[in-house]
Amino acid sequence: MGKSAYIKFVEGSAVQQVTLNEVKEMLNQYITRTKKTADQLDWSYDEVAFPYTIHEKPEAQGSWFYLKGTDPKLYQYILIGIDSRAAEDHEEHYIQITLTDISTSGDKGKANEFCRYLANCYKAELTMFNGRKMYFNPRK
Repeated sequence: MGKSAYIKFVEGSAVQQVTLNEVKEMLNQYITRTKKTADQLDWSYDEVAFPYTIHEKPEAQGSWFYLKGTDPKLYQYILIGIDSRAAEDHEEHYIQITLTDISTSGDKGKANEFCRYLANCYKAELTMFNGRKMYFNPRK
C-alpha cells in the first residue's frame, strides 16, 4: 500500500463516527456543489473537480470503497474506508484515505482536497499524507 491520511473524530467534532454511506453522501454533496459551480461558470468544472467514479467491491462489506479515475493518464485510484481503534478510555473512529502504489500525483492532489473537505464538514482532525495535522474542530 501507498500512503494514508486519517480524518479522526475528536471532542468537538460534528459527529463521533460515520458510516460508509454517510461518507459517500458527503462525496455526492461535493459533486453536487461542483456541478453548481460549473453551471455558474458555464464551464465543465465538475468533470475536473471530481474526475472519478465511485466503486465498491463485494468483499469490502461496508468498510471501504474506491474512486477510479476517469482519465487513466492523470488519475488512477483512491481508497476510502472507515475504521476504529481503542484509545485510553474510549474508542476512536476515523476515515482513512489511501493512495495505492500506482496512484498518480493528480490522485494525491485530489485526495488532499477531499480530505480537507471531509474534515471541514465533520469538524474533525486531519492527519495529512505527510504526517502534518490540520484541525477543523473547535479547540480551546
